[in-house]
Amino acid sequence: MKIAILGTKGIPNYYGGFEQTAEKLSVRWVEEGHEVTIYNPDNHPYKEKKWNEVEIKHIFSREDKLGIWGTFIYDYLCLKDAVKQDYDIILNLGYVPSALFFSFKKRTQAKFVTNMDGLEWKRSKWNTALKKFIKYCEKKAVNLSDFLIADNPGIENYYRENYKIEKIRYIAYGAELFNNPKLEYLEEYDLKPYEYFMLIARLEPENNIEMILDGYLKSNAKEPFMVIGGLKNKYAKYLLEKYKNYESIKFVGGIYNYEKLSTLRWYAKLYFHGHSVGGTNPSLLEAMASNAYIAAHDNPFNKYVLGDYAFYFSNSEDISDIIKSYADKYREEFIKKNIEKIKNVYNWEIVSKQYLEVFEELLKS
Repeated sequence: MKIAILGTKGIPNYYGGFEQTAEKLSVRWVEEGHEVTIYNPDNHPYKEKKWNEVEIKHIFSREDKLGIWGTFIYDYLCLKDAVKQDYDIILNLGYVPSALFFSFKKRTQAKFVTNMDGLEWKRSKWNTALKKFIKYCEKKAVNLSDFLIADNPGIENYYRENYKIEKIRYIAYGAELFNNPKLEYLEEYDLKPYEYFMLIARLEPENNIEMILDGYLKSNAKEPFMVIGGLKNKYAKYLLEKYKNYESIKFVGGIYNYEKLSTLRWYAKLYFHGHSVGGTNPSLLEAMASNAYIAAHDNPFNKYVLGDYAFYFSNSEDISDIIKSYADKYREEFIKKNIEKIKNVYNWEIVSKQYLEVFEELLKS
């Protein structure tokens, strides 16, 4: 098959979940004998036309300077080019704002497959007008895609129930097991094994950073709390201001070294995951894959992934209680069960095959 992947900020991955997905799947599909092309913004640091035998197309994008308008231009140009090629499958990772241009599919025989990501319009950072626009894009994506991918059964159920469709399948993200923690990474932050709490997230309201930190303060815990995530947005600056007088809360910015992140997860006393509106979050899978002892926001998406093998919170009081009543007695069982899930469900080899099955079925039909 000839497969194009659109909707990412490019590979190699320097950004997030969709970029990681594009990277991991494309390499595997090439190894299976398929031809794969990924569309990269032209300001991506990787400038070559091939990466691990994956074709790279560099498309004009100035999101860094034009903001949302740069995203509109980039998505438009990517789709405009893709429908001129002889692809069998055009895989769209996300639909905002690209779904506005899905009518281009009339110009191609390629099948449009769209990964619908989380419930984007629920994100609290959007104003009312943007939420309506996102819902409009969602409807366009559902109506114009040949098939939809949901990364969590909760997302799949939402689309089945609200749009009365059958053309959707749950396919998870993947993660790779981490087995090589290095204590020198802790020394860099003056940390001791199992004597600190942490979270890793984009600092946005729907990731419940404030709830987690308020609960931590209520617990009067003596161990420091590591907050890992970029510090440049408006909400991050609000958090920095609110907690500036608490020396035990350490905002360290973004960390992009996977080995360092995984080591910090491995040795955390508790790893807090506050994401609430996405589906299956890649950072949660990475925490599971690196032996983290996890406390997660109580919602259907996180509960599907973690099941009985995590602590759950809905407010700051819950978090305070989890910290105050901390016990190591569940650590071994929780970690063992979560590692089994990474091996048997959230496994890139399995995910890769599931996508290919969908593509092959679409082309046969």
